[in-house]
Amino acid sequence: MHYFLRLHALSQLFDEQLQRWGGSLVSLGLRLFIGWQFFKAGLIKVSDWSVTLSLFRDEYKVPVLPPEVAAVMGAGGELFLPVLLALGLFSRPAALGLLAVNAMAVISYPQLFQFECPAAINDHFYWGVCLLVLLVFGPGKLSVDEFLKAKRT
Repeated sequence: MHYFLRLHALSQLFDEQLQRWGGSLVSLGLRLFIGWQFFKAGLIKVSDWSVTLSLFRDEYKVPVLPPEVAAVMGAGGELFLPVLLALGLFSRPAALGLLAVNAMAVISYPQLFQFECPAAINDHFYWGVCLLVLLVFGPGKLSVDEFLKAKRT
């Protein structure tokens, strides 16, 4: 038993450093990956605004909001929030905002919701899970949030 306990302690020798810095690297990778996915979508929306407005009028079924307002909010969220997320500035609010954008995309686009596009719905599911991970575990040490937190203390 003593040998087993020593072996177990040895296996956990670098756990704290791995969690601190490895987790921070994983968070950075997630922030950059997810941020890029949403930022690209925002760039596409603003590249041809008339097509975007047409999509929001005819294809997307955004509840409550007029299509023009939904288009501006969607494009704005997809351009602004990913920058915050990538920098690690207001990371949790940015992740929460992108989670709302992601959920609204699934709710508003009937083809996704009805699973006519299985690959697309999977993408939204994976992005949602990644955003939940960032929301729960935070941006990690390699973020502006962490830098500002260190300045406060």
